Amino acid sequence: MPPWNVFLGTWTLDLWALALILVAGGLYAWGLVRVSRAGVRWPAWRSAAFFLLGLGLYAFVNFGFLGTYSPQLRWAFSVRIAMMLFVVPAGLALGLPVSLARLAMRRGRLRALIAAASRRPMKLFANSAVAPVVGLVVLSMMLTPLAGISRLSPVLEGLLTIAIPLLGLLMVLPMVEEKTRVSTALIMLQFVFAFIELLADAAPGLVMRLSPNIFDGAAALSGTLPGWFPDALRDQQLGGDFLWFIAEIMDLPVMMLLFVRFSKSDKGERKILDELTDEQMDELNAAHLHQRG
Repeated sequence: MPPWNVFLGTWTLDLWALALILVAGGLYAWGLVRVSRAGVRWPAWRSAAFFLLGLGLYAFVNFGFLGTYSPQLRWAFSVRIAMMLFVVPAGLALGLPVSLARLAMRRGRLRALIAAASRRPMKLFANSAVAPVVGLVVLSMMLTPLAGISRLSPVLEGLLTIAIPLLGLLMVLPMVEEKTRVSTALIMLQFVFAFIELLADAAPGLVMRLSPNIFDGAAALSGTLPGWFPDALRDQQLGGDFLWFIAEIMDLPVMMLLFVRFSKSDKGERKILDELTDEQMDELNAAHLHQRG
């Protein structure tokens, strides 16, 4: 592991990341200006979450040590991918960019086109079964030569710098932006898939940690290396440790959010049932028994 002065003092400019920061930050700032002119008061903490927890952390991951040493160190590459897939999108989603866009854009052809283009992917990722599969597929890349090819290719690594956080944002936005009321049964089903994701996300990290084989097939580094550089196997093991930790710790807020939604939904359903008369309850039970029959 590097000394703290090396970890905190290493910085390079990533043009791919800079482009995404300028575009995303510019669009969000434009939305804030539009809603302010319309007299809408947007919560300051959501703006802070978007810029600091989202784009700020994204800049730290790509401009700092992790982005600088991602081509040389497997664990830096693994941590960088996991942070962009799980942690950065969580900060961006707290800013509610979709809700802000709806308030900022006037009703018209452009808004209708954007809404139509985003409806299908949002509907796809709103399916609770999609996130565990997507997360497992992305993390399983670390167990293939594709990981070595990607981190050693500037173009592929740049494309991942753009695609991974957008993919992670699609995974979390339907849950954060969802305004429709859902039943307790559906939330329980989401609990099941969230638990599956909790187990599935641990698998690639565990395999990397416990296997004696190097998966990415990348050649050994040449030249003089700092004394803190790990050997290839230890490098992969560190990547597995961090990957496992980040993936698991970021599943806990999802479980907590589902628990809060379950509590609110259950309370609302019980309130509706309590307001029914005895005759209405008898009719409801009869209809339920008739459906089962």
